[in-house]
Amino acid sequence: MNIQLSETQRKIVEHGEGPLLVVAGPGSGKTRVLTERVRRLLNEDTGHFRILALTFTNKAANEMKERLSEIPNIEKRAFIGTLHSFCMEVLANRGKPVGIDELPNIFESYQDRKQVLFQAAMANPYLRHKLNIILDANTQDRLLNRWLDMISSAKNNLFVPEMMDNETDRQVYEAYNNGLRVSYAIDFDDLLLLTYRLFQERPKIADFYRRQYRYICIDEGQDLNEAQYQVISALCGLEHRNVMIVGDKKQAIFVWNGANPKYLDQFERDFGAKKIFMNDNFRSSQVVVNAAKSLVSEYEVEGQLPIAGSIELMEGIDEQHEARLVLDYIQNLLNEGHRDVEGPITLERCALLGRNRYVLSAVEDELNKRHWPYYKQLSAQQESESSLIQDFELCLRLLANPRDRLHFSMLIARWDMREDASDFGQHVSDGLRLLSALKRRTSDNDRLAVILALESMDWTEENFKFKNAMEYLYDYSETKESQEERALIIEDIRTWQKHWNYYLRSQPGGYHTLTSFLGQVALGTTQQPRQEGLALLTVHSAKGLEFDVVVVMGMAEGTFPDYRARDGPALEEEMRDAFVAVTRSKRLLAFSYPRTKLMPWGSERKQRPSRYLSIIGLIKPDNPRGPNPGKIV
Repeated sequence: MNIQLSETQRKIVEHGEGPLLVVAGPGSGKTRVLTERVRRLLNEDTGHFRILALTFTNKAANEMKERLSEIPNIEKRAFIGTLHSFCMEVLANRGKPVGIDELPNIFESYQDRKQVLFQAAMANPYLRHKLNIILDANTQDRLLNRWLDMISSAKNNLFVPEMMDNETDRQVYEAYNNGLRVSYAIDFDDLLLLTYRLFQERPKIADFYRRQYRYICIDEGQDLNEAQYQVISALCGLEHRNVMIVGDKKQAIFVWNGANPKYLDQFERDFGAKKIFMNDNFRSSQVVVNAAKSLVSEYEVEGQLPIAGSIELMEGIDEQHEARLVLDYIQNLLNEGHRDVEGPITLERCALLGRNRYVLSAVEDELNKRHWPYYKQLSAQQESESSLIQDFELCLRLLANPRDRLHFSMLIARWDMREDASDFGQHVSDGLRLLSALKRRTSDNDRLAVILALESMDWTEENFKFKNAMEYLYDYSETKESQEERALIIEDIRTWQKHWNYYLRSQPGGYHTLTSFLGQVALGTTQQPRQEGLALLTVHSAKGLEFDVVVVMGMAEGTFPDYRARDGPALEEEMRDAFVAVTRSKRLLAFSYPRTKLMPWGSERKQRPSRYLSIIGLIKPDNPRGPNPGKIV
């Protein structure tokens, strides 16, 4: 395959031994460079070794896998995925020294983890007292949230309970971990913490992986946190130096989640890495590049496309009017096209971005009125909305892990079977027996349908027919009198079918386990970033994606930048958020905001246009109200 590379890209692809730090701006072709470097190493270097290619998102991993799909046995010669996915594989294969005997069951949901913490705290006299002295339920809930955030922060900094100075924090952390162990589960943060412990406490295991992976390539280095950086360092040890990290401090937008761009500098120091800059932008039009330069003055572009593009601003009277203006703008592009966009413009080539998910509520209502196809990626976890599929998910978890006390207690509470809970104790090691016992104790049609759907899968430890369950539940949904309820069930079924279809494609051979499937869903590897219709995305979920047409909505002070960003570092991150939002566009860029906004308590608030609109040059600094309502400038 003959791939055209710039001189800078070629230097990176052909880099030999030793550590390398690549500073790559948006649109500079970093995915191409990563992919072609992996291809060259596999094609030119001899010997029995694998390559470890770690990406920040599953989207980037999937794209790299597709580009390398023609290489024979690529899945055996390279691990391409997120660091969390790699840690999952390490723990599944070598995790016994840190208490993982098989493929781990992951509790990824925030609400599930909070319930684990609550139950564990109530079983601890000291912590139960801490909660019970708080009479207000909302204040108690906030304390649980603070405790859970403390635990996550501790794990992301590789602290174990014994390292906590505060006695309450230590007991909270310890109780929470015990609560996870009762259900034979771990949380997302444990994947990193336990892998780090494994590499540190069992040097021979770390050495095994060093010898297996001769070269390591890491994407989005600016989004590494302490645990991630230390896992990589522990894996490499003192002798492994064939590591390449690609990153860009200007695109660091996950600092709130523990990430820090300082690890790019730390990698350069710790490994003595050579540094190469990629300052071209081969993706975006001139107006997009200029807008990005306005937001971040350090953004340097040496080479770019000779395409002008366009930039526009829409001001709505309120959020509903803003939504109509934005969709009218998209409709016009669908009808007329644009000279700077090759070929017809379709909904799939367009995206609407919001600083938070609430910005997109009004436009979603308008999309439904117009019957336009669209999809949402507004958070990391997409939860089922129908009660039937929620029950199905709980039973699916129990089939895979009948010792899961958390989801078992949630299910019997939903099914009003608390009085029978002790009768199920003899079935904690057999998922099928547990489901049969549940089946004998219910006559409810929905619950019976869930269990019969699971039975139709012909589940064994080695394989199961998930498609059968989906077909059974789809047929059952036709018995529902409520069209709204049936629509929710069908939408949830379609989501699970997409998870299953991608899982089948990504798993070679015919060996499919339920635990593996649920683990891949938890890790997000079965979520596809591009679907049919118009994309509705938060800025954070849009990271790594690109579209010909991007509209950033809700560009008002207090929304973007967020009202909570008051100090220098927080405002700097908001600016980087805006930079990332702008650079998702390949050709056409637009912004919108409403002059008034309906607040959650029912009153209307006047909106001032975002300072970023002034910085980009779409409004004058002395014009706080922006253009006339409905006007496109």
